[in-house]
Amino acid sequence: MSHDHDPVDSHKLDNDKLEKAARDHLWMHFTRLSAYANSPVPMIARGEGPYLWDTNGKRYIDGLAGLFVVQAGHGRHELADAAAKQAGELAYFPIWSYAHPKAVELADRLADLAPGDLNRVFFTTGGSEAVESAWKLARSYFKRVGKPGKVKAISRHIAYHGTSMGALSITGLPGIKADFEPLVPSTLRVPNTNFYRAPAGTAGPDGTDEEAFGRWAADRIAEAIEFEGPETVACVFLEPVQNSGGCFPPPPGYFQRVREICDEYDVLLVSDEVICAFGRLGEYFGSQRYGYQPDIITCAKGMTSGYIPAGAMIVSDRLAEPFLRDTNWFAHGITFGGHPVAAAVAMANLDIFEREDLTGHVRKNSPVFRSHLEKLLDLPIVGDVRGDGYFFGIELVKDKATKETFNDDESESLLRGFLSKALFDAGLYCRADDRGDPVVQLAPPLICDESIFIEIEQILRDVLTEAWTHVGDTSDRDRSPAAAQTHRDLG
Repeated sequence: MSHDHDPVDSHKLDNDKLEKAARDHLWMHFTRLSAYANSPVPMIARGEGPYLWDTNGKRYIDGLAGLFVVQAGHGRHELADAAAKQAGELAYFPIWSYAHPKAVELADRLADLAPGDLNRVFFTTGGSEAVESAWKLARSYFKRVGKPGKVKAISRHIAYHGTSMGALSITGLPGIKADFEPLVPSTLRVPNTNFYRAPAGTAGPDGTDEEAFGRWAADRIAEAIEFEGPETVACVFLEPVQNSGGCFPPPPGYFQRVREICDEYDVLLVSDEVICAFGRLGEYFGSQRYGYQPDIITCAKGMTSGYIPAGAMIVSDRLAEPFLRDTNWFAHGITFGGHPVAAAVAMANLDIFEREDLTGHVRKNSPVFRSHLEKLLDLPIVGDVRGDGYFFGIELVKDKATKETFNDDESESLLRGFLSKALFDAGLYCRADDRGDPVVQLAPPLICDESIFIEIEQILRDVLTEAWTHVGDTSDRDRSPAAAQTHRDLG
C-alpha cells in the first residue's frame, strides 16, 4: 500500500486527500465504485439533531436516520460520555460462559420491554447476525424437542433480512444474491403485503378490502407450509413493516392470522425488527404496534441510536427451556456480542427514550408526517404514500391512473441518473430505491417535529417536480446498451 501524503499527516487528511484516499482505499458498501472514478465521494463530517454537515460545511436533513439507526438524533454527548465512561471501567469482556454487569442490566431491561414471555436475550453486533442467530436457534430448538426435520425458513418477496450467508438466503431479493449462489438451501418465499400492488381478486371485488388482502397474503404462508410439509418448516421471518420495496404495512388482521398459522403447524414466528424496533413505529417493538406475539424478535440499529454497533435476538421462555436442561447448549457465539461499551450506550439511549418519551412523540407526530407526505399525491409522478410511525415510502409511477411503473432502464435513469443526486444536492439525505418498484424512503430521527416535515416535503416537491420533467425527456428516447451503461456509471 502506498500513500502520497506524509506519514505525519496520515491521521488527519485535508478534503482533497480525503477524496483521493476514499477512492483509493475505502470499499463502500453496496456501491458501484466506478461511479466515483471521476466524481467526488459524498463525505459527511458531523451531525447535530436531525441534521448532517459534509466536509465542505453544507447542511442536510438526515431523512433516513443514517440507515434507520439514529433514533435519538446526532450529537448526543451523553451517549458518547456513556461509551467513554464504560471503556474506562471495562472496555471488553466476552459473555462466553461469563457475564459483566452492563450486559446483564441491558438484557434485563430489554426483557421488561419486550412483549409477552420474550425473556431471554442473545446479543449480537448487528441485524444480520441477529437473523442468522434466530434461524440457527430455530433449527437447534427443534432438534432438542425431537423434530430434527424442521429446518426450512419462509420469508416474503423482496424482503431484506441481511447479508451473511444464512440471512442472505432468507432475503427475498434475487439481485443481491446471484453473485453468492449457491446459498444455504431450505428457504422459500411468499407474497408480501404491498396493498398498492395487490393482485386482482385478492382485495375484494373492488380491490379496496385490506382485511381480505391480508387474509389472502397470510394464507399463502399456510399454503407454503403445506406444500413443503409442516414437518420440514422451522420458522417464518416477517418484518412488522417490510422495508425493501418501500414500506409495506401489514393489513388489518394479517399478523393475527399468521400467528394462528404458526401455532397450527408448530412453526416459529420471527419478528425481524432490525429497523422497526426502538420507536420507529411508535413502540419499543413493532410487534407491540400491531398486537401480535412473536416467538423471537431480532433487533439492532436503533438500540444504541447508532453510536456503537449492537444487536440482539430476544427469545421466548419456551424456546429457551430445552437449553436450560442437562448438557444442552446453543453452540453459537459472537466475539463482540454484548460488548460492555455497546451495552452501556444502549442503556443510556433507553434512558433518553424514557425521559423524552420518544415513542409517544412518534405516535403523536406520525399523522402529521404522513399528512405532509400525502400532499405530494398531487404530483403526477407520485402513485402511493405508505408506511407507519416515522417510516414511509413514496412509490413513483409513470401513470397514476393505471399504476404503470417504470421499466428497468427508466428506473435506472430516474433513480441513479437523477433522483438520488438531486435530492442530496437539495439538502435531503434519504433513499431512492428500486429493489421493487421505484420508491423514495424516509425514516428520520425520532426527535423530528413538523418543522422538519415541512422542509422534507418542500425538497421532495421541488425535486420530484423536476424528476417528472426528466422522465418526459427520457421516456421516448431510444436508449442503447451503451447509454444504459452510462446511467449505471452514475451510481
